[in-house]
Amino acid sequence: MKVSVVGSGYVGTVTAACLAELGHQVICIDIDEERVNKINSGVSPIWEQGLDELIQNHAGGNLKATSDYESAVNDSDISFICVGTPSDDYGNIDLSIVKSASESLGYAIGSKDDYHVVVLKSTVVPETTENFVTPILEQASGKQAGKDFGVSMNPEFLREGKAVYDFMNPDRIVIGALDKHSGDVVSHLYDKVECLNEFIRTNPRTAEMIKYANNSFLATKISFSNEIGNICKKLDIDTYEVMKVVGMDFRISPYFLNSGAGFGGSCFPKDVRALTGKSKEIGYEPILLDSVIRVNENQPHRMIDLLEEKIGHLENKTITVLGLAFKNGTDDIRESRSVPVIADLLYNGAKIKAYDPQANGNMKKVFSSVNYCDSAEEALYNSEACLVMTDWNEFKNLDSEFGLMKNKVVVDGRRIIPFQNLEQEIDYVGICW
Repeated sequence: MKVSVVGSGYVGTVTAACLAELGHQVICIDIDEERVNKINSGVSPIWEQGLDELIQNHAGGNLKATSDYESAVNDSDISFICVGTPSDDYGNIDLSIVKSASESLGYAIGSKDDYHVVVLKSTVVPETTENFVTPILEQASGKQAGKDFGVSMNPEFLREGKAVYDFMNPDRIVIGALDKHSGDVVSHLYDKVECLNEFIRTNPRTAEMIKYANNSFLATKISFSNEIGNICKKLDIDTYEVMKVVGMDFRISPYFLNSGAGFGGSCFPKDVRALTGKSKEIGYEPILLDSVIRVNENQPHRMIDLLEEKIGHLENKTITVLGLAFKNGTDDIRESRSVPVIADLLYNGAKIKAYDPQANGNMKKVFSSVNYCDSAEEALYNSEACLVMTDWNEFKNLDSEFGLMKNKVVVDGRRIIPFQNLEQEIDYVGICW
């Protein structure tokens, strides 16, 4: 099939590259000419495991990029909207980019004779596809949805760092269509994909809610684990021992039960906030979801409290921050727990040395005054304490490097340092254990 993908960010680039790998002819649409040129040159605009290879393999063949909506839509049968849906100042979803993309697609569809299907893949709150995107498409195109063109909602369930694998090996594919024909067209795209479970065919608002319920539940498991961990810390109990046994219950499962500095990234914080905003908009107070966010926002500050308990006031003290990405396997710093930690350290007058295998450059755009190092060894040299914020595998192998520290205090936010097996003696503190 011929596919156009609006937006060359994380979801859009992965979607485009994977669809090209499946044999479809894909055109990426992006207003950023630099991203367009990168894709056409076989270079990924984002860092994601396995993505570089796919783009290199298909650029100039099944995969192309342009900034011209009309030519891309005319040369495709189906268009995915994969643009950002950030939070506004109040935590509610900002649909301004979705609106712009929908208008541009609508104008392009208006000049096309063939039936075209628009698929919203961006994460949006329930009712957005039907009550926001569809009316914009109809007004811009002068055509009727379900008759002259199709509309569908196809949420993504991609883990950053494993996104290519997840796209090609999904545990479920959800298609929420306004009409059967639109759903059939979208379903046909995935003919070559082996899905663990059967395809879920439903309406758009249910598909939208499935995505939010999914992410909110996982975020809730994390905040619950952190709440238990904070209690365990005060009772001198190893929360990891507790949650390991809790996870043996088949009704619960062991996933997302690791206590630590909290969750981040482009999905969980934003999606939970958006769902709470939608809930309040319709007159429901989401007490549990509000608590999930509150626990998560407090966790990074606990790292600073533990640090001050160990070394006192932070002014003019050199502190190492290991890990800047919100999780391993990515360079994404959005909602990373390192951001509030670094902000707290700077506020308290600390001097910061930081290292991340992939995210130094992105974090430097946020905090230019931090000393970004090329290795953990360099970052630890002569520092008075270390905060471990991301669970990169290379941090598991640190040992003699801690001997370079002026004061060997390590506050671990991810349970990644094998402190009991270290040859180097350190003053080790776990955030929840």
